[in-house]
Amino acid sequence: MRRRIALVVSRTLALYGFAAWVYIALVALIHPWTLGMQLTHFTKLPHEDTFGETSFVVSFISYLVYSWLRSDDRSTDSGSDSPL
Repeated sequence: MRRRIALVVSRTLALYGFAAWVYIALVALIHPWTLGMQLTHFTKLPHEDTFGETSFVVSFISYLVYSWLRSDDRSTDSGSDSPL
């Protein structure tokens, strides 16, 4: 059960972190002068560029964890009839 929760959480963080990074990458292409501005008007931090960097790191690490958990899951189920 814990492994399944870890799989779901790591996949979700990887997906949403990557989506946030893509959003900031598109912002950098369309109007790059705003990258130094704050991300939201509620707080002074983070800035758009810092948010993009953090999102990429979270996405990358979460994907690595997800891949590791999946490969470990597949190696223990090598004798089962499941195609995945």
